[in-house]
Amino acid sequence: MRRYDWLKEIRRLDPERDFLTIYRITATREFPWDITRALELALYRTYAVPRIGRLLAATAELTDRTQKRYDDTALLLDAVLEHGFDGEDGRTAIRRINQMHRSYDISDEDMRYVLCTFVVVPKRWLDAYGWRPLSAHERAAVAAYYRTLGRHMGITELPQTYEDFERCLDSYEEAHFGWDEDARRVSDATLDLMVGWYGPLAPVVRGASMALLDDTLLDAFRYDRPKPAVRKAVRGALKLRARAVRLLPPRRTPHYARQNPEIKGYPNGFRVAELGTFPAARRTGGCPVPHKEGPAAS
Repeated sequence: MRRYDWLKEIRRLDPERDFLTIYRITATREFPWDITRALELALYRTYAVPRIGRLLAATAELTDRTQKRYDDTALLLDAVLEHGFDGEDGRTAIRRINQMHRSYDISDEDMRYVLCTFVVVPKRWLDAYGWRPLSAHERAAVAAYYRTLGRHMGITELPQTYEDFERCLDSYEEAHFGWDEDARRVSDATLDLMVGWYGPLAPVVRGASMALLDDTLLDAFRYDRPKPAVRKAVRGALKLRARAVRLLPPRRTPHYARQNPEIKGYPNGFRVAELGTFPAARRTGGCPVPHKEGPAAS
């Protein structure tokens, strides 16, 4: 295989019909490391919305059990990608996601915004730091994939195209980003977790992480803005990495999030049905889309 063979395969597919296949190639063969980093940043952005940050702080999942929350989020999203919307583990993952979300009073507007971050932030990350940008086929397929996930989560008024997702994200952040003390605690706990993975390099990684945040996000959390030289060095290093990755042969086997070293809470394996939390269900709780029960959900 040659470096751009997967892109050629993607362009032979229909992004509306074959969106799952395209997104799997993009996320697990072309950009597994970049997509992981971008989705971490996508979820992190949501904390800057005070009502989202306050809710996450109130559950204590991201302040007291940060590693487990990170693992469970990554593994549930990963199960849908790997097994699809009709696969047993994919259906179970969606059911678990819905059971958790429907236990809290979360508006469709907030749910829609979180979905938008999954579409827009990875594209923008790859534009800046990927070994190539997303193609038009990939942008359309990613929008179709998350539109489908949103439908399975019962979210209303879903954006249709990538451009719709982008407009939705930008207008929402402009209207809702702001300071909140509890949201800052969630942000601090998440940063502590991520830099802690790197042991003695933690201070360097923390500084690099701050250099990758835009000013709007830094201001919402009241973090000091990094020095321009630090930003230039960190972003330059990622661009150099992209040039090196471009010279590598294409990945022949997929790499899923469950294979990432950052997933530390399940050394002996896991069952999708047991991931996440099990808060008391609200009367309106449950999955909005009917699914057949299977052994994985027992």
